[in-house]
Amino acid sequence: MNDQYTVSRYLLHRLQEIGIKHLFGVPGDYNLDFLDDVMESPINWVGNCNELNAGYAADGYARLNGIGAAVVTYGVGGFSIINAVAGAYAEHVPVIIINGAPPARRREAGVMVHHLVSNYYLQFDIFKKITIDAALLVDPDTAPEEIDRVLRNCIAHKLPAYLELPADITHAPCHAPGEFFTAPPLISNQDSLAECVKEAVTLLNESTNPMILAGVELLRFGIGNEALRLIETSEIPFATMLSSKSVLPELHPQFTGIYQGGWSKETVRHQVEDSDCLLSLGAWMTDMDTGLFSINLDNRRMITVGGGQVRIGSHFYHQVQLRDFIQELTLAVQPRSYLASHPAQSYQPLQPFVPEPSCMLTAPRLYACLNYYLDDNMILLSEPGDAFCATPEFHIEEAENFIVQAYYCSIGFCTPAALGVAMARPEKRPVVLSGDGAFQMTAQEVSTLIKEHCPALIIIINNDGYLIERRLHQDGMYNDIQMWNYSKLPEVFGDSNFVIGIRVTTEEELELAIKAAKRERDKLVLIEAYLPNRTCSEGLDRLGNTFRKSK
Repeated sequence: MNDQYTVSRYLLHRLQEIGIKHLFGVPGDYNLDFLDDVMESPINWVGNCNELNAGYAADGYARLNGIGAAVVTYGVGGFSIINAVAGAYAEHVPVIIINGAPPARRREAGVMVHHLVSNYYLQFDIFKKITIDAALLVDPDTAPEEIDRVLRNCIAHKLPAYLELPADITHAPCHAPGEFFTAPPLISNQDSLAECVKEAVTLLNESTNPMILAGVELLRFGIGNEALRLIETSEIPFATMLSSKSVLPELHPQFTGIYQGGWSKETVRHQVEDSDCLLSLGAWMTDMDTGLFSINLDNRRMITVGGGQVRIGSHFYHQVQLRDFIQELTLAVQPRSYLASHPAQSYQPLQPFVPEPSCMLTAPRLYACLNYYLDDNMILLSEPGDAFCATPEFHIEEAENFIVQAYYCSIGFCTPAALGVAMARPEKRPVVLSGDGAFQMTAQEVSTLIKEHCPALIIIINNDGYLIERRLHQDGMYNDIQMWNYSKLPEVFGDSNFVIGIRVTTEEELELAIKAAKRERDKLVLIEAYLPNRTCSEGLDRLGNTFRKSK
């Protein structure tokens, strides 16, 4: 590439600077000039089967890499990726959408071009509502500053951002990039910070059985290590939630378990809800994290930190950032007796999975087997449905080894997200646990996993349709789907030397299949677990019972 900077080259330079090593997406005539420059850059292009999958892949990548990006074309591509961007916005995942647009001169003339809907600004206006910042790059003189601003906001707020790049601006000359300044971290009001930390320290030091609830903001803003220092300094036990599972090591002696309101283990629920001082750090009280709001928490005995503020009883302290609060509290809190920091129930090591000979496979036994055979070199992606109802109680020992879309809950997320995970953590193996209904949404992305030689392990829970919907409501034929021969799909997608498809119906077959998958670590293995009796996890039973009562 020559020394002359264009808008396209400027953007690629900045993407490299902020840590983007892979771009996901789908080519289209309005983005082809930009993609030509991508091919000449150090950034790797990963072509997806469709734009929705590209968005999910960029989301999975961003959760581990810190930021991700996807490239689409105008109209048909931009609207297709919207659901993935909405999910990233809901869950605070920083994903950059680069949308190749019709030439700016066509926009100025107002002519009717292909992929146009209503008017030239409709798509831009929609994306502004589901991103932290958006820019329409129509002027090469101002494009560099707009690119820098959008990227800074994406990084600072951990939210998606949008760049619309007209085809005739792509190779327009622009000035060379200077030093990239990331947005300064959000600053706490020092008086408010000092006052709330002082009040929090007093309450914690005077409490008899304090608890820490570690929430999803610790994960999104990379504050897990700071929270762990606070936990170990204070000697206070902690719990996590479904959305924040694995943000802190679950083998830690102070780990109590997963809290989901009435869905929690009794020992966990009582230790959290009976605490005389519950310190909630970045927790979102969503329906899935709270067991459909089956929580019994008293705000008068809580210190709630997140979203830029602190609430202690009826006192509110504004402009206090979570990281600042944790750091100051760590310096001020009084360490407790080690014995007082123990969970109510100590960690119980996993018992070996012993299959019952010739026993028909059930969902609980499927989950027990997978839980036992997961290891620290695997990252589990748990699909909304029975999978993410079962996996809260899985033993995930290493931080970052569990991914779930627990708030937006878009089924079909995990298979393409595994592609992003594989690119962000090539030393680890993505493990997808998906129901058959969710898998059918985005199944074609298995072909991209194969094309990119990502040795994923995909486990399809074949329970003949939308089982979660059957349990939430009186069943209807709308929950039926076409039965696929899932284990044969790897053959359809090609490269028989790299892929293995296995169908299991018994406990013995399942264990043999998972052992084979662990031996074949360099291959993509798809296991179809056939459950004709439509059994489910205890978690889904609880969800169904609670949901029906709450209607």
